[in-house]
Amino acid sequence: MAAWVRRLLRGIGSLTGVLLLVALWEWGSIHYGSFMLPGPRDTLTAMGRLAEQQALLAAMWATSWRAITGFALAALAGMAMGLAAGLSRTLGRVLEPVATVLLGIPPIAWIVLAILWFGSGSLASIYTVAATTLPIAFAGAQMGARTLDARLAELATAYRLPLTQRLWDLYLPHVVSYVFPALITALAVAWKVTVMAELLATDTGIGAGLALARVNLDTAAAMAWVVLVVVLLLVAEHGVLRPLQRRMEPWRTGH
Repeated sequence: MAAWVRRLLRGIGSLTGVLLLVALWEWGSIHYGSFMLPGPRDTLTAMGRLAEQQALLAAMWATSWRAITGFALAALAGMAMGLAAGLSRTLGRVLEPVATVLLGIPPIAWIVLAILWFGSGSLASIYTVAATTLPIAFAGAQMGARTLDARLAELATAYRLPLTQRLWDLYLPHVVSYVFPALITALAVAWKVTVMAELLATDTGIGAGLALARVNLDTAAAMAWVVLVVVLLLVAEHGVLRPLQRRMEPWRTGH
C-alpha cells in the first residue's frame, strides 16, 4: 500500500474519532443543558469573546512556556539519570527508590510546596511540572537501557564496530523505543500540572483563566480554556514529539 494511502486512512480514522467525540459532546450539552455542559458552539463563542478581550494569546503563551520549560528540564535530567541507572545496577538500586517516591507524591502536594518555597509565579509552576514528569522520563530511559540485548553488544565487539556506529545503529534505536512513549505521557502530564499550578499559584495563563471563569460561574469560558489546553497539547505532541520520533525511528514509518 502506498505511503500516501496509509496517511490518508490514518487521517480519516483520526477525523472520525474527533467527529464522534464532538457529537457526544453536543448530545451531552443538549441532555444536561448548556450551563452544566456548554456545547461546541457555545464554547467557540466564548473562545471568540476571550480573543476579543486579548486574553487568549497571552494566556496560551504563558502556559506553553511553563509547561515546555518544566517538561524539557525533566526530560533531560530524567533521561540522563535513567540511562545511568539502566547501565549501572548500583546506580539503579540508588535511584529507583528516589524515582518511586517522586512519582508517588501527588501533584497538588508539589504545588503547595512550590508556592511555599518559591512564592506565586512561573517558577512554582515550572518546578511542579519538572518534579512530576521527571520520574516518568527516568522510568522510560532506565527500562530502555536495562533491556539492551547483550548479544548485540557481543556482535558489535566481534565485528569491531566503531563506538559511534554502535550508539547510533544498535543502542539508540532500542532506547528511544522506550523513551518516546514515556515522553509523550510526561508531556500530557506537564500540561495538566501546569494548568493546575496556574490555578493556585499565578494570575496569568490558562489556569488563571479557569479560576476567573469559576468565580464568574462562566462554564462556557471554562470549557473554552479546557479546549485550548487540549489543542496546545496536541500541537506539542504531533508538531514536535511525533515528528522527532519518526526521525529517530525511521523503521516504523512503514507501519
